[in-house]
Amino acid sequence: MLQLDLQQPLPASTGRRQLQSSSRTAHHGMPSCSQQHIQKRSKPCRPHSTPARAQAQAQAEAPLAPVEQEPSSTKKNITWDTLGFGLEHVAPTMYVAEWSPEQGWKGELRAYGPLQLDPSAQVLNYGQSVFEGMKAQRSAQDRIVLFRPQQNAARMAEGADRLSMPAPPADLFVGAVQQLVRENQDYVPPQGKGSLYIRPLLMGSGGILGLGPAPSYTFAVFCAAVGAYFKGGQMTPIDLVVEEHFHRAAPGGMGGTKAAGNYSPVLTTQLAAKQNGYADVVYLDAKTDTYLEEVSSCNIFTVKGRHIKTPPLQGTILPGITRRSILELAESRGYTVEEAPITLEEALQADEVFTSGTAVVVSPVGSLTHKGQKTQFGKPGVPGPVATELYGALTDVQQEKVKDSYGWVFPVT
Repeated sequence: MLQLDLQQPLPASTGRRQLQSSSRTAHHGMPSCSQQHIQKRSKPCRPHSTPARAQAQAQAEAPLAPVEQEPSSTKKNITWDTLGFGLEHVAPTMYVAEWSPEQGWKGELRAYGPLQLDPSAQVLNYGQSVFEGMKAQRSAQDRIVLFRPQQNAARMAEGADRLSMPAPPADLFVGAVQQLVRENQDYVPPQGKGSLYIRPLLMGSGGILGLGPAPSYTFAVFCAAVGAYFKGGQMTPIDLVVEEHFHRAAPGGMGGTKAAGNYSPVLTTQLAAKQNGYADVVYLDAKTDTYLEEVSSCNIFTVKGRHIKTPPLQGTILPGITRRSILELAESRGYTVEEAPITLEEALQADEVFTSGTAVVVSPVGSLTHKGQKTQFGKPGVPGPVATELYGALTDVQQEKVKDSYGWVFPVT
């Protein structure tokens, strides 16, 4: 029996709280998006509809009421000003649910510790796993909030459909995250000092020998107090290098799914880039080596005047929730927003380039290097004005510094 460091019983003083749901729905492969190359925001490129996807989107759009709970103070033994992005301050409680055809989903809070998996577990042999990234923050309204959690639930459901897994229903997903955050609320940093990063995982934990879906599944959620993703700090421009050999994804593949197996393959290029002084790698399309796709773990944008572009969703890049929010914010602020292919040459001539993602939020790109030639954007060390504006607009909504007219903020306490 193999143990992964994620599970042990809760102390009696903490107790257990359960969320239960049943799902025995079969899941099938997700077709790739085949809409036109160039889209305006009014008609974003979306994958073809499937029953599972339609259900997931309906669940994402349905309102879920937060549970009232008294807020507590933050932990006193964490130096909030020096938080990095890691597991130095992992929270002591996690959530774990198990699925089987006989009982559907059944879950509870547990102390953070090992998960037990047989060596024959499907996830260890064939990689049947998807995950999400989320954050809880203390807001200017003196409460703890999430950002668009139903969209994370919907994206996990789409990924589960693509990998033939039963997805946790949206109410179970969001309810598990709510429980987890409330139980670990003293690990949420003070307002403006960082966030509680939340990692939901769905994996084929049942044993299997031949290639096929797992007979049983595990949905686990853990969290940790974190600061800025890149070492330079939030809004410090990053230097990227354009990858010339490897590709992150190919048409008809898995690039648009937040599958665990999509990420480790980028390590060989990412580590080499960091050894050469770059923060990360930007990948080109696998078909022509002409168009920007995305960075290792975040989406990318270019700015020319009042025109903002980002690569379209055609199955090779992740449909980022922060990406979607940035597009909506930019359009509401009077920018011309376009989801369209971006040539490398066009990117090198942009006024600004920036990235977005749950972990990075918004990160300005200071330079792009291709074939040894470095193109600098703006003054070294100074973030561009559009990236700065959109970062401020997004975080003001996320932290309830301004009225949330979009319905994105989800109170936990």
